[in-house]
Amino acid sequence: MSHKSSSVVSGSKASGGAFEFGRTHVVRPKGKHQATIVWLHGLGDNGASWSQILETLPLPNIKWICPTAPVRPVSIFGGFPSTAWFDVGDLSEDGPDDVEGIDSSAAHVAKLLSTEPTNIKLGVGGFSMGAATALYSATCSAHGRYGNGNPYAVILSAVVGLSGWLPCSKSLKNKLEGLEEAVRRAASLPILLCHGKGDDVVLYKHGERSAEALRSNGFQSLTFKSYDRLAHYTIPEEMNDVCDWLKASLVLEGV
Repeated sequence: MSHKSSSVVSGSKASGGAFEFGRTHVVRPKGKHQATIVWLHGLGDNGASWSQILETLPLPNIKWICPTAPVRPVSIFGGFPSTAWFDVGDLSEDGPDDVEGIDSSAAHVAKLLSTEPTNIKLGVGGFSMGAATALYSATCSAHGRYGNGNPYAVILSAVVGLSGWLPCSKSLKNKLEGLEEAVRRAASLPILLCHGKGDDVVLYKHGERSAEALRSNGFQSLTFKSYDRLAHYTIPEEMNDVCDWLKASLVLEGV
């Protein structure tokens, strides 16, 4: 890992002060800065591990911001504390939704993006629970509001979810229905979902259902890619697809 192009920022309090976010790792662009993407790790992980992967990608125009989730009691672990973007009892769209927790994490992502220059395209991506938070952020960006009704001010240009699911999918239709501007934003937001058919942690069917829920609620610029033997991790083939999709969706000019 090259320390010349990476840096670490200390943690910050979540809105409301409930939990403290951990360290944020930043991978700076090696070429002309054209886009900034906040990338969110999975349950029990941290921002450092993904920053090392993202730094190796042939995307010199992207700045990556890799925050670390707060340590909180997690229901799926019987209440044992772990880094988590929100509380979860089931790694699927079927579980109960911790709207307060996921709103807090989506707000943290928006805050990290809000200080970027106005000419920079903004995105959010993640793996597993990080992907779930990224997809939730996509729905907030389209709706213009968080789940609690507060305004969501960041306009996203790209969203990536690997091996994840869509939280709060049951309430999505009510959020967007009848709101002309929200429908327009949903239709134009590029989203890439990738999922392995061998995933035994977040089952493949949950990735498929999440894609269907987004499409049926007007997210028309959605690409869903599947990988036959991929379990709950990433592989070079998947990351190559992510790179190609980001170059095309963000219209990156090269070096």
